[in-house]
Amino acid sequence: MELAKYIDHTFLNPAGDENAVKKLCREAKKYGFCSVCVNPAEVPLAVKLLKKSDVKVCTVIGFPLGQNSTEIKVAEALDMLEKGADELDFVINVRLLKYDPEACFDELDACVGACRAANPKAELKLIIECCYLSDDEKVLACVLAKRAGFDFVKTSTGFGPSGATEDDVKLMRKVVGKKMGVKAAGGIRTRDDAEKMINAGASRLGCSASIAICG
Repeated sequence: MELAKYIDHTFLNPAGDENAVKKLCREAKKYGFCSVCVNPAEVPLAVKLLKKSDVKVCTVIGFPLGQNSTEIKVAEALDMLEKGADELDFVINVRLLKYDPEACFDELDACVGACRAANPKAELKLIIECCYLSDDEKVLACVLAKRAGFDFVKTSTGFGPSGATEDDVKLMRKVVGKKMGVKAAGGIRTRDDAEKMINAGASRLGCSASIAICG
Protein backbone atom coordinates (compact mmCIF):
# COMPACT_ATOMS: atom_id res chain seq x y z
CA MET A 1 0.00 0.00 0.00
CA GLU A 2 1.11 3.55 -0.70
CA LEU A 3 0.45 4.50 2.91
CA ALA A 4 1.87 8.01 2.78
CA LYS A 5 -0.93 9.24 0.51
CA TYR A 6 -3.50 8.20 3.13
CA ILE A 7 -1.89 10.16 5.94
CA ASP A 8 -2.64 13.55 7.43
CA HIS A 9 0.69 14.11 9.22
CA THR A 10 -0.46 15.61 12.50
CA PHE A 11 0.86 17.91 15.22
CA LEU A 12 -1.89 19.25 17.49
CA ASN A 13 -0.02 19.37 20.79
CA PRO A 14 -0.38 22.51 22.93
CA ALA A 15 3.38 22.57 23.57
CA GLY A 16 6.54 21.03 22.16
CA ASP A 17 9.61 22.11 20.27
CA GLU A 18 9.37 25.58 18.73
CA ASN A 19 10.35 24.12 15.36
CA ALA A 20 7.81 21.28 15.48
CA VAL A 21 5.66 22.64 12.64
CA LYS A 22 8.69 23.30 10.43
CA LYS A 23 9.82 19.72 11.06
CA LEU A 24 6.31 18.42 10.33
CA CYS A 25 6.24 20.21 6.98
CA ARG A 26 9.72 18.99 6.00
CA GLU A 27 8.72 15.42 6.79
CA ALA A 28 5.43 15.75 4.89
CA LYS A 29 7.27 16.86 1.75
CA LYS A 30 9.93 14.18 2.11
CA TYR A 31 7.48 11.30 2.56
CA GLY A 32 4.69 12.63 0.33
CA PHE A 33 1.96 12.72 2.96
CA CYS A 34 -1.47 13.89 1.88
CA SER A 35 -1.52 16.82 4.30
CA VAL A 36 -0.21 18.26 7.51
CA CYS A 37 -2.80 18.82 10.23
CA VAL A 38 -1.95 21.67 12.59
CA ASN A 39 -3.71 23.91 15.08
CA PRO A 40 -5.29 27.08 13.62
CA ALA A 41 -2.56 29.37 14.93
CA GLU A 42 0.02 27.40 12.91
CA VAL A 43 -1.85 27.49 9.59
CA PRO A 44 -0.10 30.59 8.11
CA LEU A 45 3.32 29.06 8.75
CA ALA A 46 2.34 25.70 7.27
CA VAL A 47 0.84 27.38 4.19
CA LYS A 48 4.05 29.35 3.67
CA LEU A 49 6.26 26.29 4.03
CA LEU A 50 4.17 24.05 1.77
CA LYS A 51 3.04 26.45 -0.96
CA LYS A 52 5.38 24.94 -3.57
CA SER A 53 4.51 21.35 -2.73
CA ASP A 54 1.58 18.98 -3.26
CA VAL A 55 1.04 18.63 0.50
CA LYS A 56 -2.23 20.14 1.69
CA VAL A 57 -2.74 22.12 4.88
CA CYS A 58 -5.44 20.81 7.22
CA THR A 59 -6.60 22.37 10.47
CA VAL A 60 -9.21 21.79 13.16
CA ILE A 61 -12.34 23.79 13.96
CA GLY A 62 -14.02 23.87 17.37
CA PHE A 63 -11.22 21.68 18.66
CA PRO A 64 -11.16 19.56 20.75
CA LEU A 65 -14.64 19.64 22.37
CA GLY A 66 -16.92 21.01 19.67
CA GLN A 67 -18.70 23.14 22.26
CA ASN A 68 -18.17 26.51 20.58
CA SER A 69 -21.18 28.41 19.29
CA THR A 70 -22.15 27.94 15.66
CA GLU A 71 -21.15 31.54 14.93
CA ILE A 72 -17.67 30.99 16.34
CA LYS A 73 -17.18 27.76 14.38
CA VAL A 74 -18.22 29.46 11.17
CA ALA A 75 -15.96 32.46 11.85
CA GLU A 76 -13.01 30.22 12.68
CA ALA A 77 -13.56 28.14 9.55
CA LEU A 78 -13.77 31.18 7.28
CA ASP A 79 -10.65 32.67 8.88
CA MET A 80 -8.74 29.46 8.22
CA LEU A 81 -9.88 29.30 4.61
CA GLU A 82 -8.83 32.91 4.11
CA LYS A 83 -5.42 32.07 5.56
CA GLY A 84 -4.95 29.25 3.08
CA ALA A 85 -6.11 26.02 4.73
CA ASP A 86 -7.18 23.37 2.23
CA GLU A 87 -9.01 21.06 4.63
CA LEU A 88 -11.02 21.66 7.80
CA ASP A 89 -11.78 19.05 10.47
CA PHE A 90 -14.81 20.20 12.48
CA VAL A 91 -15.59 18.73 15.91
CA ILE A 92 -19.24 17.81 16.36
CA ASN A 93 -21.09 19.11 19.42
CA VAL A 94 -21.69 15.73 21.05
CA ARG A 95 -24.25 17.03 23.55
CA LEU A 96 -26.24 18.70 20.79
CA LEU A 97 -26.14 15.50 18.73
CA LYS A 98 -27.46 13.47 21.65
CA TYR A 99 -30.22 15.79 22.84
CA ASP A 100 -31.26 17.86 19.81
CA PRO A 101 -30.20 16.20 16.55
CA GLU A 102 -32.02 18.71 14.32
CA ALA A 103 -30.26 21.63 16.02
CA CYS A 104 -27.01 19.70 15.49
CA PHE A 105 -27.84 19.37 11.80
CA ASP A 106 -28.61 23.07 11.57
CA GLU A 107 -25.14 23.83 12.93
CA LEU A 108 -23.45 21.41 10.53
CA ASP A 109 -25.44 22.80 7.62
CA ALA A 110 -24.46 26.37 8.52
CA CYS A 111 -20.78 25.43 8.72
CA VAL A 112 -20.78 23.61 5.39
CA GLY A 113 -22.80 26.31 3.65
CA ALA A 114 -20.46 29.09 4.74
CA CYS A 115 -17.37 27.13 3.71
CA ARG A 116 -18.76 26.14 0.32
CA ALA A 117 -19.57 29.77 -0.40
CA ALA A 118 -16.05 30.84 0.56
CA ASN A 119 -14.11 28.01 -1.08
CA PRO A 120 -16.01 25.26 -2.92
CA LYS A 121 -12.81 23.20 -3.26
CA ALA A 122 -12.07 22.95 0.48
CA GLU A 123 -12.43 19.46 1.93
CA LEU A 124 -14.61 19.35 5.04
CA LYS A 125 -14.45 16.59 7.63
CA LEU A 126 -16.66 16.03 10.67
CA ILE A 127 -15.07 14.51 13.77
CA ILE A 128 -17.86 12.58 15.48
CA GLU A 129 -15.76 11.49 18.52
CA CYS A 130 -16.94 7.87 18.57
CA CYS A 131 -15.72 7.18 22.11
CA TYR A 132 -18.65 9.19 23.52
CA LEU A 133 -21.35 7.68 21.28
CA SER A 134 -23.46 4.55 21.09
CA ASP A 135 -23.56 2.76 17.75
CA ASP A 136 -26.97 4.31 17.04
CA GLU A 137 -25.53 7.76 17.75
CA LYS A 138 -22.54 7.07 15.49
CA VAL A 139 -24.96 6.18 12.72
CA LEU A 140 -26.95 9.35 13.38
CA ALA A 141 -23.81 11.52 13.30
CA CYS A 142 -22.77 10.01 9.96
CA VAL A 143 -26.25 10.50 8.50
CA LEU A 144 -26.29 14.15 9.57
CA ALA A 145 -22.78 14.71 8.19
CA LYS A 146 -23.76 13.24 4.85
CA ARG A 147 -27.00 15.22 4.78
CA ALA A 148 -25.12 18.47 5.52
CA GLY A 149 -22.63 17.83 2.72
CA PHE A 150 -19.37 17.01 4.53
CA ASP A 151 -16.73 15.24 2.47
CA PHE A 152 -15.55 12.97 5.31
CA VAL A 153 -16.54 11.65 8.68
CA LYS A 154 -13.71 11.15 11.16
CA THR A 155 -13.53 8.85 14.18
CA SER A 156 -11.78 10.90 16.84
CA THR A 157 -9.94 14.02 17.92
CA GLY A 158 -7.22 11.94 19.55
CA PHE A 159 -7.89 13.89 22.75
CA GLY A 160 -10.74 11.68 24.03
CA PRO A 161 -10.44 8.55 26.18
CA SER A 162 -9.98 6.33 23.10
CA GLY A 163 -9.30 6.61 19.39
CA ALA A 164 -10.07 4.81 16.17
CA THR A 165 -11.28 1.21 16.10
CA GLU A 166 -11.81 -1.13 13.17
CA ASP A 167 -15.44 -1.64 14.17
CA ASP A 168 -16.14 2.09 14.15
CA VAL A 169 -14.50 2.53 10.76
CA LYS A 170 -16.51 -0.38 9.33
CA LEU A 171 -19.74 1.06 10.73
CA MET A 172 -19.01 4.56 9.42
CA ARG A 173 -18.12 3.23 5.97
CA LYS A 174 -21.34 1.21 5.87
CA VAL A 175 -23.43 4.26 6.72
CA VAL A 176 -21.82 6.84 4.42
CA GLY A 177 -21.31 4.55 1.43
CA LYS A 178 -18.45 4.36 -1.04
CA LYS A 179 -18.27 7.97 -2.23
CA MET A 180 -17.84 9.78 1.10
CA GLY A 181 -14.52 9.73 2.94
CA VAL A 182 -13.85 8.07 6.28
CA LYS A 183 -10.88 9.28 8.32
CA ALA A 184 -9.51 7.12 11.12
CA ALA A 185 -7.58 9.02 13.79
CA GLY A 186 -6.37 8.42 17.31
CA GLY A 187 -4.03 5.64 18.40
CA ILE A 188 -2.72 4.66 14.95
CA ARG A 189 0.95 4.06 15.69
CA THR A 190 2.18 1.18 13.51
CA ARG A 191 1.98 0.03 9.91
CA ASP A 192 -0.22 -2.83 11.06
CA ASP A 193 -2.62 -0.36 12.73
CA ALA A 194 -2.75 1.72 9.55
CA GLU A 195 -3.37 -1.22 7.25
CA LYS A 196 -6.15 -2.53 9.50
CA MET A 197 -7.93 0.83 9.34
CA ILE A 198 -7.61 1.01 5.55
CA ASN A 199 -8.87 -2.55 5.17
CA ALA A 200 -11.81 -1.65 7.41
CA GLY A 201 -12.77 1.18 5.06
CA ALA A 202 -10.71 4.23 5.98
CA SER A 203 -9.73 6.49 3.08
CA ARG A 204 -7.62 8.81 5.23
CA LEU A 205 -5.57 8.40 8.41
CA GLY A 206 -4.75 11.04 11.00
CA CYS A 207 -1.38 10.14 12.50
CA SER A 208 1.33 11.72 14.60
CA ALA A 209 3.45 8.55 14.30
CA SER A 210 3.52 8.84 10.51
CA ILE A 211 7.28 8.36 10.15
CA ALA A 212 7.26 5.15 12.19
CA ILE A 213 4.33 3.88 10.14
CA CYS A 214 5.98 4.55 6.78
CA GLY A 215 9.59 4.01 7.78
